Amino acid sequence: MVPAIIERVGNDSLKAISGFGAFFAFFAQTWRWFFSHGWRWNTFRLIFPQMYEVGVRSVPVIAITGGFIGMVMAIETFSQFKAFGQEERIGGVIGLTVVKQIGPVLAAVMLAGRVGGALTAELGTMNVTEQLDALRVMGTDPIRFLVVPRFVACVLLTPILTIYSDLLGVLGGWLISVKFLGVPNQPYWYYSADLIDTWNIMEGLMKSVFFGGAIGIIACYKGFNCGSGAKGVGSACTEAFVTSFLAIIVLNFFFAKLLQDLFRAIYGDSGPLI
Repeated sequence: MVPAIIERVGNDSLKAISGFGAFFAFFAQTWRWFFSHGWRWNTFRLIFPQMYEVGVRSVPVIAITGGFIGMVMAIETFSQFKAFGQEERIGGVIGLTVVKQIGPVLAAVMLAGRVGGALTAELGTMNVTEQLDALRVMGTDPIRFLVVPRFVACVLLTPILTIYSDLLGVLGGWLISVKFLGVPNQPYWYYSADLIDTWNIMEGLMKSVFFGGAIGIIACYKGFNCGSGAKGVGSACTEAFVTSFLAIIVLNFFFAKLLQDLFRAIYGDSGPLI
């Protein structure tokens, strides 16, 4: 009994280490092809269609998510602020929360579901139908031809979609606060501008770059290494979303700590409120 458990733990550990090794080798090859071929016109021609898929087709989902998150925050926090007679400051709290945390994270989670799942399904289908092998036979590296354009599109478009999500989140909070809950318009924007500074906005955007990279590379890796048949592709899509979601949460924690320390190193404890 005990030797069997030890054997199982050992096999699972080796499998996990092997999986991490294969993923980082895949990631390293993507960067190698990016630096050697990423700036050629042939690569740009492949990136533009992916930017349309990642960016333009995600606009409705990001708009709905960002707008309604701002609205929900206004409804949930208004009564607490009103109890202290500080409802005019609600705009600053909504805006700060949206641009620093909720906007980038929720935009990335939505992209992990919509874009990551689509990329994994597309590449997984190409894998099980041996189209990836066909590319290799023709002398074309599938990582250069398929992964690099998708990875670059995710890295470039995620921050732009995050800006869009932040904007609609702030406007959604304004709509509910000012038009339905009776918060005066001018104090709403005054406290929003007073509490949100450039660092807060850039903090969210910096995180979104890494969120986008994680979504792109995880989705492509899962697609390239999916099991056989429709079941294998479906399982890979599920694994891609779960892994991307966990990566976003973990990255968000470490970047929150890293950027807070960086802020204090630059401005000191007497700097603007973060």
